[in-house]
Amino acid sequence: MDRVMRLAERAAKSTIPVLIEGESGVGKEVLARAIQGSGDRRGKPFVTVNCGSLPDNLLESELFGHLKGAFSGAHQDRQGRIEAAHGGTLFLDEINSASLDLQVKLLRVLQERVLTPVGGNAEVAVDIRLVTATNQDLEAEIRAGRFREDLFYRIHVVSIELPPLRRRMGDLKALCNLFIERLAQDYGKSVQSVSDECLAVLAGHDWPGNIRQLENALERGVLMAPGIELLPEHLGNEILEAVGWQSGQP
Repeated sequence: MDRVMRLAERAAKSTIPVLIEGESGVGKEVLARAIQGSGDRRGKPFVTVNCGSLPDNLLESELFGHLKGAFSGAHQDRQGRIEAAHGGTLFLDEINSASLDLQVKLLRVLQERVLTPVGGNAEVAVDIRLVTATNQDLEAEIRAGRFREDLFYRIHVVSIELPPLRRRMGDLKALCNLFIERLAQDYGKSVQSVSDECLAVLAGHDWPGNIRQLENALERGVLMAPGIELLPEHLGNEILEAVGWQSGQP
């Protein structure tokens, strides 16, 4: 993670595109926000779009905006997310989900710094810092014909791989302390720390959902804990069964 942060800090000092790679839940958007907050564009718009959460036609309208009457239901002009990020940073998560047609249009924005809203003819100039993220191997997607090689090289100027939680267990206690402090404050609970046994249980899990899954598990634990220390029995059965923990056994 020290190497990751050093690379992110260097990338933040420029406006070159950054590609963040890693499994779901490792904190790719958190890192993208850190890059924005460490560079010259801090304080400017940070606009995020999950490309995998919308069908392609809606994703195009979401990104590029549309004019009134461009399609059924377009009752008024609507600014797109790219234009909303003007002067700041646009973060595109799950960029691998964008269709080939949409990839062509994104490539034009990067090369020419202009966009055309859906249903329009006039070009709109945009100045954005692009950060993208993927949980897929984009080079494999290129070989499969699902991702454009020219777009890949445009967004891949700096590539940062975020390791999964199972490869960074040295961070586990710090992450637990961070989440417990915030969650206890949010829910008005008195939990202050995680017990050694509970930490051992957490370290025994492989965390397929990574840091997002850890935060969810700790949220459940903080809500269930009556005292100041988080114990294994306060965690959900999913975690306890996965590591084979039983009450009364070391």
